[in-house]
Amino acid sequence: MSRFVVIHPDNPQLRSIGQVVECLAEGGVVVYPTDSSYALGCRIGDKDAMERIRRIRQLNEKHNFSLVCRDLSEIATYTIVDNSAYRLLRALTPGPYTFILQATRQVPRRLQHPKRKTVGIRVPDNAIAQAILAAVGEPLMSSTLVLPGEDMALTDPYDMQALLGERVDMIVDGGYCGFEFTTVVDMTEGVPRVLRVGKGDPNIFFAQAG
Repeated sequence: MSRFVVIHPDNPQLRSIGQVVECLAEGGVVVYPTDSSYALGCRIGDKDAMERIRRIRQLNEKHNFSLVCRDLSEIATYTIVDNSAYRLLRALTPGPYTFILQATRQVPRRLQHPKRKTVGIRVPDNAIAQAILAAVGEPLMSSTLVLPGEDMALTDPYDMQALLGERVDMIVDGGYCGFEFTTVVDMTEGVPRVLRVGKGDPNIFFAQAG
């Protein structure tokens, strides 16, 4: 059975955050809260853990994982961001958006779109996620916790433990955090293009396009 740790949603306990980081360092797959829903996460360079997440969600090789970053400085390390994109990201992060940007060489090839060489990046507005990212010191490779055949993300950590069993190594109970997807915005063509409407308000992008 996966390990279960309860972390305060507003004031994460450092000892508990340390347990999550230790699990990730050992190659673990962790369920953790974000500002839109619970997600599956692992270290950015951990290919085996990434494949385990694929199996849990029954994803094919074309599915693109997101890099969950702590702040804009990490985004600039892993993606190419021009001045106009930077201003927009500064205004909307942290928040429930995933931005598609050109990847730098710091991003493993298996995480990039095979033809476009892009990657999804996001900065969650969640104290637990931010504490984990700060302690790890690099982005997490992440995917929303939606099980095969379901339309929405799981919301109850105890249900997650019952359904996932030993397929994940740790479940972080950070309380209710929602069940919506992020709003996905393609930033690679100069003018932002909304690919999926989710929790993040898309109207700012429609206004810019007009």
